[in-house]
Amino acid sequence: MGTDIHGGIEFRHPCVDTDSYDGEPWVTAMDLWPLYDETDYAAFACLFGVRNYAGFQPLAAGRGLPDDLSSGMRSQLGPLVATGDLDGASWVSWAELASIDHATVPDLRTARLTWHTKSHPWVRHRQFVDDPWPAEVVSVVGVPPAGVRGATERVEWTTGELVCTYEPLTVGAVLGPDTHWPHVFAVMSALAGRFGDEGVRMVVAFD
Repeated sequence: MGTDIHGGIEFRHPCVDTDSYDGEPWVTAMDLWPLYDETDYAAFACLFGVRNYAGFQPLAAGRGLPDDLSSGMRSQLGPLVATGDLDGASWVSWAELASIDHATVPDLRTARLTWHTKSHPWVRHRQFVDDPWPAEVVSVVGVPPAGVRGATERVEWTTGELVCTYEPLTVGAVLGPDTHWPHVFAVMSALAGRFGDEGVRMVVAFD
């Protein structure tokens, strides 16, 4: 059974420390969906330590739900976390995300292969690959073009109906422009321009 991410983006109300404000300190800005709509275990691992088969040193693993969680996020995540239907709850500030080193590599895996058919491009398969590649992967995608194994940059090629991508496994690869994460980060960055880097955070849990 697969693992999906749930949650959203919050900001800290700028008037929270004033006598004139009696609302909640953190306010829900928006859900992760429709900004993020992927299932990528490498990304979940490097950010939150979930499904960490690659061996990333996660940025914000297992912090739980914040005590001052916004009412919007609490209604979405709180009951399901309490019953165990969602786990791996955590949060991360924009300050932490903005300072992440995109060149960081995991401890256990060096690269991954992604493939899909031309007729069903939305059905993507991913597999970690080291050298030599697993026989079961080669049986599906075939022998790669010369120079792909051990390449230091992303390489894409087509074999018949199959479209394949090889990429060295780094934080930049799993959070980069070929993923949905830049949409999330763009919203968080824009909010940080108003509320400060520590005043914006993402709160998540997994099923």
